[in-house]
Amino acid sequence: MDSHRYDSVVAHLDARLPACGTTTAVAVDGPSGAGKTGFATGLAALTGADVLHLEDLYPGWHGLAATPPIVAGVLASVAVGDIGSARRWDWERGVPGADLRVRPSRLLVLDGVGSGAAVVRPFLSLLIWLEAPADVRKQRALARDGDTYAPYWDVWAAQEADHFAAEQTRQHADLVART
Repeated sequence: MDSHRYDSVVAHLDARLPACGTTTAVAVDGPSGAGKTGFATGLAALTGADVLHLEDLYPGWHGLAATPPIVAGVLASVAVGDIGSARRWDWERGVPGADLRVRPSRLLVLDGVGSGAAVVRPFLSLLIWLEAPADVRKQRALARDGDTYAPYWDVWAAQEADHFAAEQTRQHADLVART
C-alpha cells in the first residue's frame, strides 16, 4: 500500500476533533466507480479505522435517497456512546436482512454515495470527495460488479445525479481527489 496517497488525509485528521461523540468519522463520497471503497479500505488499513460500507445499507437499486437518514441514525447512536444499528440489505433476495451494528470507535470511515449528505455532515470530522471521468467510473464499476450492476447503471447514475445536485456534496468536501 502506498501510504503517501493518504498523507494529506492523515494530516487533516490529526488537526480534527471527533464530531460523532468520541468517534472521528470520515466520509469518502463520490459517484459510483470513483474508487471510494479502495480508498476507504486503504485508509482504514493505514489508520486502524473501522469501515461502514453504505452498500450494506442501500435499500435496493432505487434506495439511494433513503440511505443518508439511515446512516445519520446509526451515527446519532454512536455519538451518544451507544451501538448504532440498521438493517443490512440482502442484495440476493432484495429484502432487508440481518442487523448491522456499529460501535463507537476512535476512527470510523464511511464508504459510499451519500456518506457526505447534509443529514450526515454534523457527525463528520472530514469529508473526502473522489471523482473520475464517467467512462472510467463505468468501466471500473462494471469490471467490479459485472452483470449484477450493468442493468442498473443508468438507474443508479440518475439517482446519484439528483442526490449530488441537491446535496452539493463536492462543494462541502474538505478534500477533493481525482482518481
